Amino acid sequence: MKLASVRLVTDDLPALTAFYSTLTNTEPVTPFGPGDYAELHTEGSIIALANSAAVKRFNNNAAVAAANRSAIIEFEVDDVDAERARLDDQVTAWVQEPTNQPWGNRSMLLRDPDGNLINIYSTGH
Repeated sequence: MKLASVRLVTDDLPALTAFYSTLTNTEPVTPFGPGDYAELHTEGSIIALANSAAVKRFNNNAAVAAANRSAIIEFEVDDVDAERARLDDQVTAWVQEPTNQPWGNRSMLLRDPDGNLINIYSTGH
């Protein structure tokens, strides 16, 4: 079994697509045309974004936009502090500034425009 992607459901697809495009330094792919769905292909994974109206149409409202408080989306980077500086103007909800963790990672926490928690970390500190 292969994990294909993590899909986030949103009421504001353009805003969330722009945010994750900036965060990942990748251009969005819209395999079904713009409007209902976008993907961001990162090294080894895909972040899929879906308009909540499409989820309601096709999945009987099985997922609700901006209602998740149980998952952390994690990105490994080479330099957490450089990413903090690069993202300074894009992120409005910083949860934790870059911090050395007891297990050897350096990490920072932030929220995307829908409130999903994101951990950006590097190893070996």
